[in-house]
Amino acid sequence: MENVSLWLAFGAGIISFLSPCIFPLVPAYLAQLTGTNISNNQINAERRMILFRSCGFILGFTIVFLLLGASSTFIGQLFRSWGSLIEQIGGIIIVIFGLQMAGIISIQSLLREKKVQTSPKGSTSFASSVLLGLLFAAGWSPCIGLVLGSILALASQAETMFIGMFMLLVYSLGLGIPFLLVALLYSRSLNKLRKLNKWVPVIQKISGYVLIVLGILLFTGYFQMLSSYLARFIPFGL
Repeated sequence: MENVSLWLAFGAGIISFLSPCIFPLVPAYLAQLTGTNISNNQINAERRMILFRSCGFILGFTIVFLLLGASSTFIGQLFRSWGSLIEQIGGIIIVIFGLQMAGIISIQSLLREKKVQTSPKGSTSFASSVLLGLLFAAGWSPCIGLVLGSILALASQAETMFIGMFMLLVYSLGLGIPFLLVALLYSRSLNKLRKLNKWVPVIQKISGYVLIVLGILLFTGYFQMLSSYLARFIPFGL
């Protein structure tokens, strides 16, 4: 199961990055991280600073996600004797999240943004960039929370806490690597980045349908069977 789950976690991280609450706002995040502004269609900061501060930002939200992964796995292990029931509940939750992302249903409680009530100033150091990453993870908006919640549901089924945390580390890499690449490649030409925004709603809807299928497989118990079969062909196992 772990092989497939890790790839799902990485893909979920990429989906989170391409969500409406992240991808269109990358220039604003970069300006906040570097403590600079946007003018002449570019971030007014050296690429070295962008790289350094972005790594701090990624480290910050990775720390929070690792703690969430550990907590989810720990809770899952407490109820290990009810494994089948917990797996079915997780499947139902993932289906609901998928229906929400696909726009089939609209649950207002899932649309409310949960965040720390603060407006941090622009980053002035690596440490402050890490702090911004911590605040970002602690106050993710619903479009990240839906995908992340699905990965946490999978992490709760992990055999050990290490595997659960590693799953969230892979999720963080899926979110952080594209952020880093875009920061370095498009910080000098933001128009190219904005042209891609039109695809974000389509990607979100497709991701919703993927979550629905994943939830159904988990609920019916076929996810384990499919994972075992695919593990023969997919590398990246533990």
